[in-house]
Amino acid sequence: MAYSVGQVAGFTGVTVRTLHHYDEIGLLVPGGRSHAGHRRYSDADLDRLQQILFYRELGFPLDEVAALLDDPEADPRVHLRRQHELLTARIHKLQEMAAAVETAMEAKKMGINLTPEEKFEAFGDHDPEQYAEEVEQRWGDTEAYRESQRRSASYTKDDWKRINDELNAVHARVADLLARGVPADSREAMDAAEAHRRFITANHYTCSHEMHTCLGEMYVADERFTAFYEAIRPGLAGYLRDAILANAARDGG
Repeated sequence: MAYSVGQVAGFTGVTVRTLHHYDEIGLLVPGGRSHAGHRRYSDADLDRLQQILFYRELGFPLDEVAALLDDPEADPRVHLRRQHELLTARIHKLQEMAAAVETAMEAKKMGINLTPEEKFEAFGDHDPEQYAEEVEQRWGDTEAYRESQRRSASYTKDDWKRINDELNAVHARVADLLARGVPADSREAMDAAEAHRRFITANHYTCSHEMHTCLGEMYVADERFTAFYEAIRPGLAGYLRDAILANAARDGG
């Protein structure tokens, strides 16, 4: 059987644009062409696409996916075993988080007060305040820091919840583009980077494109920032940095 790009897009959920991009970078080159020159995908091509989508769902960058799949000594069964192990680990972590949410819901319903350990055991050892002193030492004499301090001093609990939800949405938007293989210098990725910059300006301090590019570089230069973004989706720190740089260039920066 041979399938058109539209058919493949239809039953895989992958956009035609993404399939074209995979072809252009050599990640998934269709095995045939129609008389009119249109792409035609074989069953073997679909097997490879399935492997690509598994790895992309796990957060692997496109270049790493290509290197893994093009390894001449790699057994397809090895890929499946690796993907199964990684997916199982992710499922286990999500199940832990879901159980924590269910416990909190049940406790609220029953009027039970959870201990601090019980409330936060699913989040590990991360402390969002551990760098507050370092931030003040590094940027305390800047107008951006003073503006951030002034504005944050007036925020209520509901304000912080809104801000956190907005930031999570921005991160999810960028992570989704990365997962779908959308190039970091595409319009969609640049628009997402611009949303990230505007979020900072709207909630913390005036963030110019120049300052935004400095932040982007810090996301990959400082292992702590990198770890934060990599925990959302592997490769996200570098992808966001690249999208920020492309967005600044688009603006003429």
